[in-house]
Amino acid sequence: MKFSYTILYVKDVTQSVAFYEKAFGLQQHFIDESGQYAQMETGSTKLAFASNELANSNLTNGFQENNLKNQPAGVEIAFTTDDVDTAFNRAVEAGAVSEVAPKQKPWGQKVGYVRDLDGVLIEIAGLM
Repeated sequence: MKFSYTILYVKDVTQSVAFYEKAFGLQQHFIDESGQYAQMETGSTKLAFASNELANSNLTNGFQENNLKNQPAGVEIAFTTDDVDTAFNRAVEAGAVSEVAPKQKPWGQKVGYVRDLDGVLIEIAGLM
């Protein structure tokens, strides 16, 4: 078994791609012609977006949509960088919502938390 990708269900796939490009410096790998699915260039494991509409068609019993009005779901995605403060500020300036400002953890790593346009929790962490 190989971990291949994470899919974030979002309101607007194209908007999410643009946000992740601006906030985190990622590059688009592709957007499906339907606009319902996209992947970002993130190395061997991809970060992908699928529309809530597509999620509803796949998950016939429904699902809990990501939403900034709700508490973050019990999952996060994480990006590592050698400059957490700059990356955190860049994300917030691009429209991310600050959850926890960067601070040193007992194990020596600096970590901050933001939420994206759909409320997905994102950790911005220093390299270990």
